[in-house]
Parts: sequence; structure tokens; C-alpha cells
Amino acid sequence: QNSFYFSFIVTSNMNLKRRIAEYPNFPKKGILFRDFSPILNDPAAMSFVVEEFSKKFHPKDVDTFVGIESRGFITASILAQKYNKGMVMLRKAGKLPGKTVRISYTIEYGKAVLEIQKNVLKKDERVVICDDLLATGGTAKAGAKLVEKIGAKVTGFAFIIELTGLNGIKEIHNYKTVSLVQY
Repeated sequence: QNSFYFSFIVTSNMNLKRRIAEYPNFPKKGILFRDFSPILNDPAAMSFVVEEFSKKFHPKDVDTFVGIESRGFITASILAQKYNKGMVMLRKAGKLPGKTVRISYTIEYGKAVLEIQKNVLKKDERVVICDDLLATGGTAKAGAKLVEKIGAKVTGFAFIIELTGLNGIKEIHNYKTVSLVQY
């Protein structure tokens, strides 16, 4: 497998960073939680997010957007609408009906399991995986492995926020990655 690395940081007149709330010691002591929820309540900011991502992912290069539970569902849904494409969910264990495929992985706060419905993506279907935040990269990497395990191809990642000090990009360096805000 050839290794390649694309990372786009978006800059413009819309200052998304000012719209991101910060919560110290959440979900546990020592963590500064960056919350993009205020962006959701700002139609101009939401439009900006969609337009910035649409500049980086060509419609011919993506068949489906995959959202990681739960905040990734939002970005994946709005991009799917913009592109007139489908949207698929990666969920925590036990949340999806029917036959699923799962993967266990490590996150900042412990261990987790992601699942996807077994037949929800076709072989070689091109997907962009969406989430609100790239931290250590564990969830993103697990999401890519899970999508590839069922035969689809990851063409990129779309994140609202990237915490650069945690080096999560190292876990997904083989993929095109777009982050709108970096800390």
C-alpha cells in the first residue's frame, strides 16, 4: 500500500474557532472538551462548514458519507444532502439492527467498540468518514478499518476540529484529511 498524506486546514473570513465552546474537566478531570454545538445553532456557520468541505471533496470522488457516532452523524448528513449522496452510521456496539461487523479499539478515555451494518456499503464504494473531532486518531483509524473490512474504500476524513498536539493525524496519515479548525 502506497503511503500518502494530505491534510487541509481551512482558513477564511468565518472564524469557526470563536464559535467552539470549551468545557474544562469534561468528560473527566484534565480534559478540555472542545464543543462544536454552537456552530449547529448558527445557520451561517453551518453553511460555511458545508461549503468548506465541498471545496475539498469532489462529488465524483465520494459515493457515501459515513458518520461516526454521534457527532459525526451531523456532518455526514449535511454533506450527504449537499452532494446528493447517501449517509451511513458507524455506531457504538449494540445500537444497530441486523447483522453487523465490529471492531474494538482504544480511545483517550479507555476502550470502545464500533459497528457497521454488514451490507450497508458495496464493495469498492468510496466513502468520506466524518466526525466532529480528531484527537488521538483511534476512533478514526477504527472507522477506516471497519469500512475497509466490509469492502468499501475510504477516500478521506472530514473533521470540524483537530487537536494537533495529540497527533491523531499519524493514525490516518494514508488518507486525505480535512480539518476546519486546529488547536
